[in-house]
Amino acid sequence: MSEHIATLTWNRGDAAFDYKSYSRNHSWDFGNGAIITASAASDFLGDPDKVDPEQAFVASLSSCHMLTFLAIAAMSKITVESYTDRAVGHLEKNESGKPVITRVDLYPKIEFAEGSAPSDKMLERLHHKAHQECFLANSVTCEIVTHLPPS
Repeated sequence: MSEHIATLTWNRGDAAFDYKSYSRNHSWDFGNGAIITASAASDFLGDPDKVDPEQAFVASLSSCHMLTFLAIAAMSKITVESYTDRAVGHLEKNESGKPVITRVDLYPKIEFAEGSAPSDKMLERLHHKAHQECFLANSVTCEIVTHLPPS
């Protein structure tokens, strides 16, 4: 159906190449002028001022859920004014002892246009459908949980 390309570039530079010394900083070039300097998570000797792959993974899942939610809301004639999510990924060891993102918790806060807010039950259905239709949610094995604020 489509391809999605990112070019990753890393260079050693002048640093020694041993586990504690080499730079984890690298760039992601998306081919449209957007270039992001990334690094490993600080727990893995990366630069804490750079985005790490785990954060990018969590952000991608949150973004996909939001974009799918917005499409479903628009097709349902529900006007969304704003959408904010503080997504949290949990890196844990799996049954083989390997670190994996086991769960991503989504905490969306949505403002609807006056007179457009769905009922709590409808909002839950919209999020459920967004989860079912999200391309990335359908591509990963970790659990993705949407936590709705109390009404």
